[in-house]
Amino acid sequence: MAAIGNLRHRPARRLVQLYGGLVLYGVSMALMIRSGLGLDPWDVFHQGVARQTGLSFGTVTIAVGALVLLLWVPLRQRPGLGTVSNVLVIGLVVDATLALLPDGLPLAVRAALLVVGIGANGAATALYLGARLGPGPRDGLMTGYVARHPGRSVRGVRTVIEVAVLALGWLLGGTVGIGTVAYALAIGPLVQLFLPAFTVDPPPGAATEPRPVAAEPRPIRTEPNQVGAEPVGVPPAEPRPARS
Repeated sequence: MAAIGNLRHRPARRLVQLYGGLVLYGVSMALMIRSGLGLDPWDVFHQGVARQTGLSFGTVTIAVGALVLLLWVPLRQRPGLGTVSNVLVIGLVVDATLALLPDGLPLAVRAALLVVGIGANGAATALYLGARLGPGPRDGLMTGYVARHPGRSVRGVRTVIEVAVLALGWLLGGTVGIGTVAYALAIGPLVQLFLPAFTVDPPPGAATEPRPVAAEPRPIRTEPNQVGAEPVGVPPAEPRPARS
């Protein structure tokens, strides 16, 4: 996978995909927040922290992403361009979109926001993963841990971490609801649906790397501990985005 600066293969398409995916991811998060019907585990946590501290949702997302990225150090994970961009771009876009979306909408409109938000999140995740420019900080943490502990499964580690952040986020006041369940059930199939169209193949003659594969709840990315890759050498995480 590509490290920061290694963009010789199809740089224009990959950069457009990366940042287009991250922007769309941030917009999709804002739509789900405004629906008020439930968020994915990490965003329940982000929302809970935001409500307790008075910080904006986007600011908390950036801060948590940066803190999680520090946990890569003992795992000897190296961030890609997509990793660093994930930490910064999604949080900024979430706050900008929330400022444009009204609150207190009718239930039917909120339900529509949830559906559109989950669908957009699946497409955004596939765009971001398909660019092959690095995992999000949260997914890189999980895949990096599994890479250093072969006896552990990505699914098991992901489940433990996400159940923990979901419970903590709920205790802090984050919104858990039907949207949380809908996201968990839909995100994997949606990412799997969009990935084939958005995955950028490696240049001819390059070492063969598996194409990004989606799995369960949160957006996963592609290949782990390689500069700028998602899961490498580890079974694909069961869906990030990045954001996570």
